[in-house]
Amino acid sequence: MTLDGRVALVTGASRGIGRAVALALAEDGADIAVHYSRDEAAADESAEAVCALGRRALPVAASLEDADSLAAMVERVQKELGPVGILINNAGVASRGRSVLKTEAKELEQLVRIHALGPHELCKRVLPAMREQPRGDIVMVSSMATKYNAAGGAPYNMGKAAMEALAFTLSAEERRHGIRVNVVAPGLVETEMGRRLVKATSGIDDLRQLDEQMPFGRVCQPEDIANTIRHIVSDRSAYTTGQRIGIDGGGQ
Repeated sequence: MTLDGRVALVTGASRGIGRAVALALAEDGADIAVHYSRDEAAADESAEAVCALGRRALPVAASLEDADSLAAMVERVQKELGPVGILINNAGVASRGRSVLKTEAKELEQLVRIHALGPHELCKRVLPAMREQPRGDIVMVSSMATKYNAAGGAPYNMGKAAMEALAFTLSAEERRHGIRVNVVAPGLVETEMGRRLVKATSGIDDLRQLDEQMPFGRVCQPEDIANTIRHIVSDRSAYTTGQRIGIDGGGQ
């Protein structure tokens, strides 16, 4: 699966799923724009790992809540690396676990901005140049949360549901331009966010304690998500668009 000559912008690429995706796409030949919001040192480490694979890397900071910041990021990426041919909307934050009755408007607005409005703005910014390329790919990293809609997670559930609606709409609009738009929806993954979630709900610090309870005898890893994404954006998946792929081992 070769991605030679393609530029990928991966949001939230300083750690977790985003970092794993950035490295997987780099292994397949893509140059990577490593987006981060706060942790510059971690983003630099991801970029160095990409460079060690023989690809170009550019750490870029931007707030998903600020349209001007996102526009400036895309402009810089396209100036220094070239037109974005692969956009992975991965960055996200968790809800605070409150009921709808107790959820503050500020939290709801923030999560919808980060998970849906920010990706909308990024798609808008990369589409003109992406349309001029032989192929374009946009992947939204959603969550199995949109299937279960658990109590205490309305802001997160709503943000991810809006993200998925954006993906399916874009798929219908951009197919004629050679752009594929798909959704991957992980279940529990061993990331910082996953560890915080499990600690808050069950008091468990080490996710590997859950291995025996998980499908295939282990907790899902960031690389499991990355490997699905690298397939979706490759030439081996030229006829896939408008799909939502659940990555939870068949149900947890």
